[in-house]
Amino acid sequence: MSAPQTALPGWIDYGLIPLTNLLLALLVAGSLVLLIGESPWEAVQLMLEGSLGFGEGIGFTLFYATSFILTGLAVAVAFHGGLFNIGGEGQAYFAGLGVALVALSFDTGWHWSLVMLMATVAAAVFGGAWALIPAWLQAKRGSHIVITTIMFNFIASSLMVYLLVNVLSPKGSMAPETRTFEVGGRLPKLDGFMQYFGVDIGSAPLNVSFFIALIACVLVYLLIWKSRLGYEIRTFGASPSAASYAGINPVRITLITMMISGALAGLMALNPVMGDQARLNVGFVGGFGFVGIAVALMGRAHPVGIVLASVLFGMLYQGGAELAFEKPTITRDLIIAIQGLVILFVGALEHLTRPFIARTYMQLRGA
Repeated sequence: MSAPQTALPGWIDYGLIPLTNLLLALLVAGSLVLLIGESPWEAVQLMLEGSLGFGEGIGFTLFYATSFILTGLAVAVAFHGGLFNIGGEGQAYFAGLGVALVALSFDTGWHWSLVMLMATVAAAVFGGAWALIPAWLQAKRGSHIVITTIMFNFIASSLMVYLLVNVLSPKGSMAPETRTFEVGGRLPKLDGFMQYFGVDIGSAPLNVSFFIALIACVLVYLLIWKSRLGYEIRTFGASPSAASYAGINPVRITLITMMISGALAGLMALNPVMGDQARLNVGFVGGFGFVGIAVALMGRAHPVGIVLASVLFGMLYQGGAELAFEKPTITRDLIIAIQGLVILFVGALEHLTRPFIARTYMQLRGA
């Protein structure tokens, strides 16, 4: 058996290989920082201090991580079913409409917990419904899921612009956004909860959707590894022909898998719409759907790995903002390039170090 095909222990497959790829990405990024005359070591220190060195930075890091967890879970569920859901952006966009409709309808006179419960259901339903159409096209018409889901991102974006400009914006307002939600339509911040751990998150918008993301991790684990449906999804993802031979309906599994994936992506809308901005506006997704692909790849499509990868990307977002503020020569564009390098090495170049590590492991085990 060749080295790349060797079955590796979990600590290598889920730990050493992603860590090695991350270090390579940071090494290349450090070279870019060095080229513009700045110290890579100082840049790393500023990013760590900006993301984890004080309470507000921790709050922003976990706020970003909340969205990454949900979009990463969405991609991971599709992965297990042999599907590549690249439409998390559009599914979250459309789900934001469901969240806003609930908040606008019940934010006065209703307790936030009831509104949150209804908004959570609406986000999952709207996100799953937006993923259902590409799933049906793949299952029934053979359309490639990557093409249809990415095209539906543009459709969702255009639809949201039209609705926000012509339907949902208040009269007399020039901004493409809904009115601000009342208290009943806002998710409580976790500043009081974090105080128990001695962390003052200040103005960071970390909110209770963080717990929704963690609950979603547990439910995805139970679904994929502890349920009959999860076994069917994994079997179909490993070998569609074997799954069909075993009596698993490919159309049914494709539709269900993509609906669950879309529902998870849709839950992401709770975090910015009700948890941060308290309104629905253009661009609230902010590219988090695409980053979820890298999060799922780096986390090996496992909830625990996805949580860790999400925190890492939250650190890159928050620490990068602090770095750009402290070091004006390190522009925001360079920060985005550094984030792109991490995505490149842990995603597209995932198997760059695997052959060497697998070969070394086999040699050491043989010795």
